[in-house]
Amino acid sequence: MKKKYTPFIIGITGGSGAGKTTLIKLLRDAFTEDELCVVSQDDYYRPREEQKADKLGIINFDLPSSIDRKAFKDDIKKLLQGETIKRLEYTFNNDQATPKMLTFSPTPVIIVEGLFVFHLKKIRKLLDLKVFMQAKENLKVIRRITRDQIERNYPLDDVLYRYQNHVLPTYEKYILPYMHQADIIINNNHSMKMGVETMKALIRDKVRAAKEG
Repeated sequence: MKKKYTPFIIGITGGSGAGKTTLIKLLRDAFTEDELCVVSQDDYYRPREEQKADKLGIINFDLPSSIDRKAFKDDIKKLLQGETIKRLEYTFNNDQATPKMLTFSPTPVIIVEGLFVFHLKKIRKLLDLKVFMQAKENLKVIRRITRDQIERNYPLDDVLYRYQNHVLPTYEKYILPYMHQADIIINNNHSMKMGVETMKALIRDKVRAAKEG
């Protein structure tokens, strides 16, 4: 049966370590899979052999070109048209992680999250609401170290090098300039409780409207 509603698309971006993953988890926990679908830019990285390397030969995953933007855009459009899509999870070359086959189904609210969801024009044009996650730089560094060492099995020296030479320049060039276009800015220096509650209320309202429509 054809869906009677048009999904409401929320784009969430912000610098690495700003708290996007935490926000997404809290929102996922608050809604069912029939109410909320989350599509992450992280699952659309191009294969390692197609990535650009810096002058030291270290691959820079923090560039817009590292993303398969056509596949990313096409899958979001398919969801908007009511199609279910499948995508193999990207594990960031962590040989200790086994990639899963992810399934994305159309729901009343779809969250599209990632570093470049505002920068990629064709993605940005699909968004109904734009949310920017913000945090102090020192907090983002600490969070990045924790994540990359534990989840991605990167050595500390590598994490710090990437932050200084890849992450920070990318944030300043491709992410921060779009903060003024955000509809909602969530500060995550100490607590983002109010931001989370605001997002929950908004999503709840959109889900209710879709069910009633």
